[in-house]
Amino acid sequence: MMLKRTCKEAAALLIAREDRPLPALERVALRLHLAICGACPRFERQLLTMRNALDRWRHYTDE
Repeated sequence: MMLKRTCKEAAALLIAREDRPLPALERVALRLHLAICGACPRFERQLLTMRNALDRWRHYTDE
């Protein structure tokens, strides 16, 4: 049971989380990585910004 993830693995989990729920072990490993990494939380916020922008675009009406 390995909880330590590299930034590359954490980024893959962040992207996968957009499409499917993560298993408990992967969620814990991701949270641990995000707590100690400086760059990955920034990437997580960028993904959130893109998701929100796409949601607004999908629901845009010209009224």
